Amino acid sequence: MKLYHHPLSGHSHRVRLFLSLLKVPHELILVDLAKGAHKAPDFLKLNPFGQVPVLDDDGTIVTDSVAILIYLAKKLRRSDWLPEEPLAAAKVQKWLSVAAGEIAYGPAAARLITLFGAGFRPEEVLTRAHNVLKLIDAELVQRNFVAAATPTVADVALYSYIASAPEGNVDLSGYPHVRAWLARIEALTGFVEFQKTPVGLAA
Repeated sequence: MKLYHHPLSGHSHRVRLFLSLLKVPHELILVDLAKGAHKAPDFLKLNPFGQVPVLDDDGTIVTDSVAILIYLAKKLRRSDWLPEEPLAAAKVQKWLSVAAGEIAYGPAAARLITLFGAGFRPEEVLTRAHNVLKLIDAELVQRNFVAAATPTVADVALYSYIASAPEGNVDLSGYPHVRAWLARIEALTGFVEFQKTPVGLAA
């Protein structure tokens, strides 16, 4: 497998993390976003949306980070990470939607402001970030992982942008259950760290 990625992309990191947790041999191919490599014709053939990550599984191309997580879990028949039972599957899907929604437009967007000067309104994205973190912190009072007693693709999808939230001036100190959950993810065999950047509260 080949993973087209960028080390500062949380979307890329969640796939790299899952590949490592599953012990899947893979080749990392850097896409130089600063030089516009994601908009080059050859890359657009892989992903017309011009976004990382892209997974090339021996010629089978899968785009979108959450879609790649689903693909890997299904292909490798890892129902421990992506349950088949209807209610358990629905609980995982709920948090995958949160990763693509509230996390993307909260902690991830806040980080884009400090890291790349993105034109979001800081007060709006910080409010969204803290709103979703309060919900996740409350959920983690009940269990060690967001959707089940053991880690699932939901945890993988949420981890990267929550772990890097301080880079976007999102203070995690008020969310003890979230911080304990981050530590549990980081203690998993095969964990790969998301590249840190000294900006925001992480400066």
